[in-house]
Amino acid sequence: MSTNRGISLKLCILVIAGMLACTNALAQGSGQADKNDKTKTKVAQAVSKEVYEKIVKAQELVELEEYDDALKVLDKLYDPEELTEYEQANVLNYIGFVHYNIDNVDEAISSFQKLLAIPSLEPQMAKSTTFTVAQLFTVEERYQEALIAIDKWFVLEVNPAPEPFILKAQIHYNLNQYAAMIQPVEGAMQVAKNREIAIKEDWWGLLNFAYFQQENYSKVRDIQKILLQTWPKKRYWQSLAGAYTELGQDEKLIYAYDAAFTQGLLDKSSEFVTMSQLYLQAEVPYKAATLLEEKMNAGIIEGSEKHYRLLSQSWMLAMEDKKAIPALKEAARLSDNGEVDARLANSYLNVGDYSNCVKSARTAVKKGDLKSVDNAQITLGMCLYNEQNYTASKSAFREAAKVPKSRRTSGQWIRVIDAEIERNRQIRLAEEAAKKARKELEARKARSARA
Repeated sequence: MSTNRGISLKLCILVIAGMLACTNALAQGSGQADKNDKTKTKVAQAVSKEVYEKIVKAQELVELEEYDDALKVLDKLYDPEELTEYEQANVLNYIGFVHYNIDNVDEAISSFQKLLAIPSLEPQMAKSTTFTVAQLFTVEERYQEALIAIDKWFVLEVNPAPEPFILKAQIHYNLNQYAAMIQPVEGAMQVAKNREIAIKEDWWGLLNFAYFQQENYSKVRDIQKILLQTWPKKRYWQSLAGAYTELGQDEKLIYAYDAAFTQGLLDKSSEFVTMSQLYLQAEVPYKAATLLEEKMNAGIIEGSEKHYRLLSQSWMLAMEDKKAIPALKEAARLSDNGEVDARLANSYLNVGDYSNCVKSARTAVKKGDLKSVDNAQITLGMCLYNEQNYTASKSAFREAAKVPKSRRTSGQWIRVIDAEIERNRQIRLAEEAAKKARKELEARKARSARA
């Protein structure tokens, strides 16, 4: 069983620009907190008119996409000796924002880390900046540092939304810590349930991957059922089938494949062949045969020896020997050994076509490489017997008798043939005697008439 590892590195990254673009609010003293956020914010502090004007100037340059000039203004402005800690926080926040906009993520991270080191940093800004740093570390594939940052954020945030849990699970994924993914994903789902938010398909995908890596196939099975109820896709049916296989629940495989087939999700030759094999296992060979025949006639399933043999087996198990014969003939034509010819001979025997039975049985023996050459000889003997070719029939049974396990059966047939020959001899003698007696009687009558 396999799983798709193609999970985007940025799957869980929220819109960072939206988290950073808060300079207007900062310049006025504070931002609007989330209505669910219980973190207490200090009374808004003011920035000096000079600092405020320079931040506004930098913002104007950013809007003109003159980022280098904006950074010159901000770098010149940032002086821990001259600015209050509150002003430092505002300037560093905007420096980080500008660096992010020009894809200078390392410098953005550095600015935000300086911001977080400010002793009097407001709790709300500390929390939002810590989360931003976790996101940026993830974008830069610095996953161990991202994990430390997101764990710090969870300490600060008393009422987290589902998405940060998913971000943490994504970080664990990229650290190959698959078992550790389970708790945050399930945490995200619980929060979503509590808030009456829809659980996303990708979250189930992450959780499925984590449980698959732990070889917890019962969980994988249950997750696939949930995915199929909401997002019915071919790959989920396949994954469910794989889970059934791993759990040893092969009898349930047919349900997964049959549902996918009914929904028109199967399209590959191998899938239809598997579907047919499952029908055989479920003891519905007629469905297996009709499916195979339909797809082979349509050119979807290749007309190979293997597939013709499967088709013939399906028809035979469905007690449709006449329908099995065309498939067996094609399989025999494509086969280098006599095994399929031997099966074809048996089918001809079953439908009473003794002439073709003899031909196929002899071809089987001639090609050779048979699993049971004695069985082929017995079939040949039976067909020859039904053609009343007793001498050749006995010869075939004698060949079969060379194999110990067929000695008794062959002996019984030879005795039947001998008895048949003797019975026919007695009938012939009786007929000849009767014929002679009739002639003698007619001769006496003729003599009497002349006298």
